[in-house]
Amino acid sequence: MSSSRNAFGLSCALVTPFLPNGDVDYPRMTQHARNCLGEGCGSVTVFGTTGEGSSLGFTERVKTISAFKDAGIDARRAIVGGVTSSSVEDALSQTGILMDADCRAVLLAPPFYFKGVSDDGLFAWFAALFEKLGSRARDIILYNIPSVTAVELSVPLIGRLRAAFPQVITGVKDSSGNWAYTRELLAAHSDITILIGDERHLAQGARLGAQGAISGLANLVAPRLLPLALEGREDPQIVQFVEEVIKYPVIPAIKALVALKTNDAAWSEARAPLVTLSASDAASVTSAYAAIFKARAA
Repeated sequence: MSSSRNAFGLSCALVTPFLPNGDVDYPRMTQHARNCLGEGCGSVTVFGTTGEGSSLGFTERVKTISAFKDAGIDARRAIVGGVTSSSVEDALSQTGILMDADCRAVLLAPPFYFKGVSDDGLFAWFAALFEKLGSRARDIILYNIPSVTAVELSVPLIGRLRAAFPQVITGVKDSSGNWAYTRELLAAHSDITILIGDERHLAQGARLGAQGAISGLANLVAPRLLPLALEGREDPQIVQFVEEVIKYPVIPAIKALVALKTNDAAWSEARAPLVTLSASDAASVTSAYAAIFKARAA
């Protein structure tokens, strides 16, 4: 498949480092972002699921974007920002931070607190947000991650939102891990940017028209993910790696692996309500990581 369709490419779903007192470690975060961009990521995504975005407050979000700007990272080219809230007002505030900084795109999750909501209710929520954003509304990537939100963005709902807000919605990130859904999404909406969140489906999705990924594993193995995201090449070791990581609480596991990669134990710390991976689990997942990728090198 030609890479010309893959305009979005690979974005690292950036993990968030914390200081011993629990504050965000902004210098460590911006340096890690630089490293990921240097390894071939076209952008980094802050405040996403992997970045513990729902645990970061308004002030921390403002300070993060400011730190990236001060570090010389071009927001328009290289920063995607996650927005997660059940309140339109809070979602508006979070999105406003990103729009004011001229970030590349907004990764927008649906409201997550109320369960069993209808497509009509979800449409009304998104419509209220977009209407409040007004002329600032642009480059919205809808975020389908029902394992976290307990809300699936149905393919017809996405079509309805696109019809109502054609200049606003530019893509969908699918982290459902449900290949049947992903295939249906690509069949219906491959004329916008469809991004794959489950790396096990990334190559197959790219071959069907997906334009890249926002990937937690890009914190660790971005160069290995690029052929999957850009060319649709299969990599059985990436699949094997995902299968190992999901045996553990995923976000703490990725942070433990970043600590290994950077030789910096401070990366291991998670923010409550998440819990830092136990020493035994960290040893197991880092051993699996080393074994899988050293086998390739050998």
